[in-house]
Amino acid sequence: MADQGPVHFFLYRDCLLRVPTPDLLPKAGSLLLATHLPLKADDAVLEIGTGSGLIALLAARAGHQVLATDVVPECCACAKANALLNGVAERMEVRAGDLFEPIGDRAFDVIATNPPQMPTPPDRDWGDLVSRADNGGPDGWSALGPIIDQAPQYLKPGGRLVFTLFAFLGAERALASLQAAGLTGQILARETQPFPRIGRERLDYLRAVGAAGAVPAGHPAACERLVLCGTKN
Repeated sequence: MADQGPVHFFLYRDCLLRVPTPDLLPKAGSLLLATHLPLKADDAVLEIGTGSGLIALLAARAGHQVLATDVVPECCACAKANALLNGVAERMEVRAGDLFEPIGDRAFDVIATNPPQMPTPPDRDWGDLVSRADNGGPDGWSALGPIIDQAPQYLKPGGRLVFTLFAFLGAERALASLQAAGLTGQILARETQPFPRIGRERLDYLRAVGAAGAVPAGHPAACERLVLCGTKN
């Protein structure tokens, strides 16, 4: 049998994830989101950008019916394998596609996402797996903006859109976007995290496109990460 290289495992709560590359290990944003999922009994859950499947797995292990999507085929394959590994394949469906494109006309009680949101200069717009996982477009909103705009049509009455946000992208902008989409917004959690490595390499660019004063002068060691929720009335 040919050598397929190392396999990496990640244990979180009662979920065991098996990933073929460390690039698919859950990152700080996903772990923050995992601790602040506004789930209620019998919720139907959609996770957009599932990666290796952590959020979807947690919801499925809690007894919810889950649809997980990702635009990257390798991520979908990894999430499907982890659903089998954790014994939740009957409650966790995985589909490939961009944002809401794979889900048809279904509606959900919770839509959860930790989307790529690192502002990315045009000359850094590469197509490899690692770059795509961070690439939030020129201002960081290329995925998050459409998710907020389109979420209401896929939410049931009382449904919740929950997502992470780098504070330097502007909590006020996020709350205003939720309101414009017809959702009642609130900040569920704040956490100080190490400043992202890739962000350290483009501090001047972040300061140019971010909210005024959101990225401190000098070489910041940390940044604030938020979890926001928008509820459909």
